[in-house]
Order: sequence, then structure tokens, then C-alpha cells
Amino acid sequence: MSEKKPAMPVARPDAAPPASSGEEISAFLSEVRAMPPAAKASGRRGRLVFAMDATMSRQPTWDRALDIQAEMFAETAKVGGLDVQLVYFRGFGECRASSWVGNPKALAALMTKVDCRGGNTQIGRVLKHLRAEIGKGKVGAMVYVGDCMEENIDELCATAGEIGLLGTPCFMFQEGSDPTAERAFKEIARLTHGAWCRFDTASPRTLREILKAAAVYAAGGRQALADFSQRHGAGARRLIEQMK
Repeated sequence: MSEKKPAMPVARPDAAPPASSGEEISAFLSEVRAMPPAAKASGRRGRLVFAMDATMSRQPTWDRALDIQAEMFAETAKVGGLDVQLVYFRGFGECRASSWVGNPKALAALMTKVDCRGGNTQIGRVLKHLRAEIGKGKVGAMVYVGDCMEENIDELCATAGEIGLLGTPCFMFQEGSDPTAERAFKEIARLTHGAWCRFDTASPRTLREILKAAAVYAAGGRQALADFSQRHGAGARRLIEQMK
């Protein structure tokens, strides 16, 4: 991706969930701390690309979710030794990616530096960037959070199909209920053997649960996700049921 700027620590990833109560956040952080290091058995750190739509339509929920999302990823990065790369797009053709970050504090700092700006979606550039990163080394999964799609769906699907052949699932999280976005996100998830999930301001727990499951998968693969689902129910099972 031509506009990748490793020197600029990544900005904050896509904040999807609305603000949760202090009790819910504490419970989430406690659960994550108790999770086993899924990837240590394989002797390598997992890698997760976290991509976000930072266009203006995301602003209403972005601001409220920023701090919570940073806390989530600070803790989730510990699961199995995850390295995370943040990718975002916004404004007039702006699409950037960070270097790979393994330090939770550094990751949280990166995530707080992005604000939303008006512009069209650039999901195609995100997918092409992911494909290029896979060429450099294994990427366990990509998490994408957005609310709309304004591109050619066939072109997106062509790139998604290539990513699917390379073995990296895309977990597509949709904010809201735009039917065009839903169709595209579901197809990208299907072609990459990933999963699609909708969330809104009333369902912070849904996103939180499935983000944990996606992180476990990126760190330790399908078996780690299956083991995790035995202890943490619905969210992980939803991913397993969709991944084929």
C-alpha cells in the first residue's frame, strides 16, 4: 500500500461498540486476563490486521468507543502473543497502515490518534494491503469494522477470493444495517472463510465477545478457537459456525 507510513505509529482502530458500563469493561478485561496463551504451543506469535473505516459516518459511535476499544486491544494483544497492525482509511484517498505492534501500551497510543473525516470507503485498498502483508509472512486473520460500502463489489470479491486461497480469514463487523454493506461484507467473509457479524450501539457485548474470539483464532488457529468456545459460549461458536 503506497501510503503506508511505518514511522507513524498506527492510529486507533475502528471503534465499533458504544460505551459500556464500568462493570462490563472490568468483566471483559478479567476474562481476557484469564485466557490461556493460545499461540505459545506453536512457538510463534500470531499476527492480526485490524482495519477500520474512519469516514465521517462513523463519528457518532467512534468518539464514545475510542477509550474502551483501546482498553480491549491492550488486553487482547496479550492473548497468545499477538502482533497487531492497524489500518484505516478516511478523507480524500487517505489510507494508512502502521508497523506491527506487539506492545499493548504502544498499541493503545496508536489507536487514540485517528479522528473521522468525510470520504468514500476504500475497502479495496485494505484488502490489497492485506494480500501484500500475507506475502511477507503469515497473517492469522483480519478484523474489519465499518458501516457502509461504496465500491465495486466484484472487484472486492476478486481480491477477497485471492486472500481466501492464501488462508487468511476476514472477520467483517458491520455497524448498522446498510443492505449494500451487508451483502458485500458477507461475501468477503464467505470468500475468505471468515465470518460476518452485525452490531450497533445497543450491542457492545456482541462485538466485545467476537473480537476476543477473532484474536484467539489469529493467535492459535481453529483449535484454539474451538477450545475457547467451550469456555466462552455464543460469540466464538458463531465464528466457528460461519467459518468453512
